[in-house]
Amino acid sequence: MVEKASGLKIHGLTRRVGAHTILDDVTLELDAGEMLILVGPSGCGKSSLLGVIAGLQPHEAGEIHLDGRRIEHLSPRERDIAMVFQNYALYPHMSVAENIGFGLEMQGWPRARRDERVQEVARMLQLQSLLGRKPAQLSGGQRQRVAMGRALARQPRLFLFDEPLSNLDAQLRAEMRSEIKLLHQRLGRSAVYVTHDQTEAMTLGQRIAVLKAGQLQQLGTPQQVYQQPANLFVAQFLSSPAMNLLPARLEPEGELTLQPRGAPRISWRVPPALLPPRPRLLGRPLLLGWRAETLRAGQGSDTCLHLRAPVLLVEPTGVDSLVQLQLGEHRLHWRCAGWPDLKPGDAVDLCLPAQSLLVFDEETGERL
Repeated sequence: MVEKASGLKIHGLTRRVGAHTILDDVTLELDAGEMLILVGPSGCGKSSLLGVIAGLQPHEAGEIHLDGRRIEHLSPRERDIAMVFQNYALYPHMSVAENIGFGLEMQGWPRARRDERVQEVARMLQLQSLLGRKPAQLSGGQRQRVAMGRALARQPRLFLFDEPLSNLDAQLRAEMRSEIKLLHQRLGRSAVYVTHDQTEAMTLGQRIAVLKAGQLQQLGTPQQVYQQPANLFVAQFLSSPAMNLLPARLEPEGELTLQPRGAPRISWRVPPALLPPRPRLLGRPLLLGWRAETLRAGQGSDTCLHLRAPVLLVEPTGVDSLVQLQLGEHRLHWRCAGWPDLKPGDAVDLCLPAQSLLVFDEETGERL
């Protein structure tokens, strides 16, 4: 009877180094065949979480279940997990074929079966012509494919990727990102992928787990964490360019009073249906947030906040442009299509739609 895969389940995982808490009661689940992205700033605990899952780092509390089997007490070899590292971790004295097949040799695979599996993986990753080369004779992208091939060859229950593309240039990163996604779709194996890159997080994962200081901030689909961030940290981290944030208060009469630093106050009456419930807003210092792509040029409709601000910088990117504007002490970011006929100092009328508004408690960061 074949055991039914049930994915990865982590409950209450805690890791400390001295008085410093690296992972703080982390609980999450990964469905069988799903790719989960761990994202967060440097030092947030994402690589440590991979290390604990793989059995390479200790932990003080918590449980890890893989396909219905509790594994946190097992040695790394017994867990049936393959890991792809940032620095490739290839054996320099071995050929590509020997690197790919090394794990199989350690598992006692017969030579003929091992060679067959190496050839199969090499075809999958387009490494057939490189099997006789040593790592020093390969490019960065080729080395990373060999590292992936070594992990794929074993056919483990779970793949762990620890920032595997961070050493590659921008074009190669995009190519390898597509290869990893296609491979995952083809193989259907569970995978946890660590990155600090927003683009990788949004494009690769079926779900994203956002970490900060060892604590899980939000777990959801890319669309959920982007459009419905749990708090200001998540909203800002998954935002490129930076989210536009303006301080405000809700008046008892129902108007929002924006209080931009270094600029005149602005009164804005927003339809109540487009705001959180009034009891949640009254008496709180608020931050109103808009992503750069939601801003529009012109006066817009009555449900828009209208601002007029001078252009500070125009950055064409090809298909669109990033325009920075100065409102008092606040720098606003606007992503617009094409190549706008703007130069520094030009005044621009902007519409900030209420439909795209995110409201946060300025003190706690909670999204309201």
